[in-house]
Amino acid sequence: MKFVYPIAAIAIIITLSVLGGAFFIVDETQQVVVTQFGKPVGKPLTTPGLHMKIPFIQNTNFFDKRFLAWDGDPNQIPTKDKRFIWVDTYARWRVADSLLFFQRLRDERRAQSRLDDILDGETRNAIAKHVLVELVRSSNPEAQEEPGLLTVKYGRETLEAEVLKAASSRVVDLGIEILDFKFKRINYVEEVRREVYARMISERKRIAEEYRSEGAGEAARISGEKDRELKTITSEAYRKTQEIRGKANSQAADIYAAAYNKDPEFYQFTRTMESFTKILDDNTTLVMSTEGDLLKYLGGVK
Repeated sequence: MKFVYPIAAIAIIITLSVLGGAFFIVDETQQVVVTQFGKPVGKPLTTPGLHMKIPFIQNTNFFDKRFLAWDGDPNQIPTKDKRFIWVDTYARWRVADSLLFFQRLRDERRAQSRLDDILDGETRNAIAKHVLVELVRSSNPEAQEEPGLLTVKYGRETLEAEVLKAASSRVVDLGIEILDFKFKRINYVEEVRREVYARMISERKRIAEEYRSEGAGEAARISGEKDRELKTITSEAYRKTQEIRGKANSQAADIYAAAYNKDPEFYQFTRTMESFTKILDDNTTLVMSTEGDLLKYLGGVK
């Protein structure tokens, strides 16, 4: 009897171990490939819940069903026009076929390494086929409305699509799907940066000079219109003043003529008196003839 209890305890431990190894849980974010002696058995398990396997013989290989990130290392890459730039990229991918993924790559670490080779290589190929301006500029037509800038046939978005298409065709047999690819950062090397800054400065100066020239031309046009309108207004005012002055002189002459015809002697007398105020002052010595009109009128005053 004394050997029964140890044997029972051992049996219970073995039973629990067997039962514990026979069950496994698949999470909503996971997919599982069951292998037996290293070879896949059956179809991948993608349904969440409790599943069974043969203890000690079969193993479970868990893979993530969610979108995974790939972050490339910054690289110095030459463009088609022989300009070197620093390019930093990133992509999103997922395990599309877990069985094929396990057979070709085994785990995410090897998948990331394989993506390094594929995406870095396709990035270099795409950049080498395009000039610098097509990489740093957008292909959006609204961005090309500023005068003086080069027309961009292929923009950064087009290059990203080229890399994504080329890389996707190379990972189909790896059980991977590349969902998105982007240029995270693009920067010039020091030599190219100086050239770009100098070109930007000269280009902006040229555009500013065009604006100044257009402004000077518009200012000259406005000034010319102002002078023309001022001369028109001045000449019109002068014409009106001459008309008014002419009418006034005509009316004054009519008044003088009417007054003269009414009493010629009185008119002659008033005109003579008015002439005194113009020709005589306190220091004037006047010598008059006895036959003159002035002496006659002065004598008539008495």
